[in-house]
Amino acid sequence: MLRKASATAAVITQQPSAGSQAVAGSSHQLESGARQPRGAHTRATILQAAERIFAEVGLEGARTEAIAEAAGVNKALLYYYFKGKDDLYLAVLESHLTEFRRRALGVLESKGSARVRLLRYVSLHFDFISARPYYPRLAHRLMSTDDRLVRRVVQEYSAPIYRKLAELIEEGVRSREFRQVNSHHTIYSLVGLSVFYFAAAPIVKELTQIDAFDRANVACRRDEVLKFIRYGLFRNPAQKLNH
Repeated sequence: MLRKASATAAVITQQPSAGSQAVAGSSHQLESGARQPRGAHTRATILQAAERIFAEVGLEGARTEAIAEAAGVNKALLYYYFKGKDDLYLAVLESHLTEFRRRALGVLESKGSARVRLLRYVSLHFDFISARPYYPRLAHRLMSTDDRLVRRVVQEYSAPIYRKLAELIEEGVRSREFRQVNSHHTIYSLVGLSVFYFAAAPIVKELTQIDAFDRANVACRRDEVLKFIRYGLFRNPAQKLNH
């Protein structure tokens, strides 16, 4: 009887009450909820450090040790969030490309004249780059990385935008809003108008002492790009834009 009572007492003391289970569950949820924002912040910090280093030295020149140190984390934690350097590089690119694809397709697929939509797209592209000083160099360095990575990025992110932009230019030619131009070469020119200015910022500063990312210079360049397109591509550049 004594052994049976002792066993029963042991079982009772080992089984938590419903109330204590609920408290423990709530505590676990709170801890889990607290960990999620911290985890997101840590991941974002690693991406931010990696973006700068990849832009400066490229994929081949970057070292995970240097990225971890710049992010203020240890190397093991970096590998907790990313499988390796290639995975981290792709995550940095996708942090920009996913957002730009969404916004660009929204503009290109919207209603309105070809003139209005094209200027909206170019403005979006310009503003997107000007707000991300490392993005142009990342995009430039991508061209010298592994061909498989380039194909993946191009097919998933660039191709959908390219097709819609080509269709828009051809629509503008048919509607006689645009001069008779080759849609593909026009796209190359449009991209160069925005990208080169920021990609060449270090050279421009060395030659002219002009900071390409200075707010006044960015505003001036933006106006010049849009004016160049209107007078270089539109049949009636002075005509009022109809939304």
